[in-house]
Amino acid sequence: MSPVFLFFVIFAYFGLLLAVAWWTSRNANNDSFFIGNKSSNWGLVAFGMVGTTLSGATFISVPGAVGRDGFAYMQIVLGYVIGYFAVAYILLPLYYRLKLTSIYHYLDVRLGRRSYQSGAAFFIVSRTLGATARLYLVVNILQATILDSLGIPFWLTNFVILLMILAYTYEGGVKTIVWTDTLQTTGMLVGLVACVGFLLHEMNLGVFESLAQMQASGLAKVFTTDIDSPSYMWKQILAGVFIVLAMTGMDQEMMQKNISVKTLGDSQKNMIALTFILVIVMSMFLFLGGLLYLYAPQAGVTATGDAIFPAVVMGHLPAVMQLIFFIALVSALFPSADGAITALTSSFCIDLLGIQRRQDLSEKQRTRLRHMVHLSFCALFLVLVMVFKWIDEPSMIGVILKLAGYTYGPLLGLFGFGILTQRVVNDRMVPLVVLAAPVLCAILEWKQHLLLGSYQLGLELLVINGLIVMAGLFLISQPASAKPAAAVVS
Repeated sequence: MSPVFLFFVIFAYFGLLLAVAWWTSRNANNDSFFIGNKSSNWGLVAFGMVGTTLSGATFISVPGAVGRDGFAYMQIVLGYVIGYFAVAYILLPLYYRLKLTSIYHYLDVRLGRRSYQSGAAFFIVSRTLGATARLYLVVNILQATILDSLGIPFWLTNFVILLMILAYTYEGGVKTIVWTDTLQTTGMLVGLVACVGFLLHEMNLGVFESLAQMQASGLAKVFTTDIDSPSYMWKQILAGVFIVLAMTGMDQEMMQKNISVKTLGDSQKNMIALTFILVIVMSMFLFLGGLLYLYAPQAGVTATGDAIFPAVVMGHLPAVMQLIFFIALVSALFPSADGAITALTSSFCIDLLGIQRRQDLSEKQRTRLRHMVHLSFCALFLVLVMVFKWIDEPSMIGVILKLAGYTYGPLLGLFGFGILTQRVVNDRMVPLVVLAAPVLCAILEWKQHLLLGSYQLGLELLVINGLIVMAGLFLISQPASAKPAAAVVS
């Protein structure tokens, strides 16, 4: 398919997003940007969050990893199910009871202002690194498949895409993101189903026949029973639970959409619906990965990892499938950044700049300040995507989960300590604790061969990080009088 035609597809898709943004951002204000005026439809939020949860990293990296890990990612997905139920019935009631705009305000109420700012700062670092890694993955594929042939440099592709995202998130914020995420999730899932169906047809296989071939080829193995392996079953399931607790339940981007729903009951329905949809979709992505590795030898494709999906589609499938893949890829691209930039702007403005608390600012001044922060995060994304281009890791899903272990661990520890204990911390010491924990984790991972023998650390580093933070907070805390603690956690 002509690269020029695909190039125009991007702009047509962007035009559709702009139309949605114009429609949803009419009469928008700061309340619309931050929490969607508390009027979001729970069904739309649930469906749209599928796209945000999966993003380009899942679309490309999860099928690509099947050649190396089989269906082992399903172990993590099983943990996700437990984690989503915990978010729905432990964290969401807490957030709604306190009527939060930023979920990190809970840390202010429970632990203190430094804890609150520390939590917000770690979210900003976490989401910035994770979102730019996801964005890089998809931008890099767009660059390799069409834009290199048009002589367009990578930095210009990156700049234009971020400019597009800025254009449709600038005013509407969450109110717009709820609708654009729904559109983008639809595009991604249509591409997934179409690719699965076409590959089955092309190889003249049924679902069960293909699964039998995957099993025979070692592609369909789910559970790892070697306790020393980074993919050990119970380690992966436990990691899945805490990944969801940290990266969804304690993440402003994900919770910002949940708390934009009017009632707690509807928000919980959104989370449970998301859980079941996600299990089905993740199973299909793994199945797609198995099909790609069955098809690749027949087509003479030698690519593996993140490169196999685009190599098969763009090199060996007909034009209509290339178009569907490309639309799905673009649909996976935008949720990698639009919701992240919106949530980062919200957190920075509310948690670090305190614009909702400042009585000296008019609504117009708050809006101007929000615009400046929004532009600054877009510029930061531009720089960091270029950094990931320089690093150029072969599998970005591993990089993203590794980053999460270091940056979401302190959030897990802060929220865990606040919810599970009634102790009062020395708030001034909290920043030192949350900074020390990732450093200790880095030393542990570096020297694990000396400290742990043949055991290899994997995703459980997130849990270890959180436990170190909780232990540090315990050391700088003292028993509380019953009344204030009970008021917070009851």
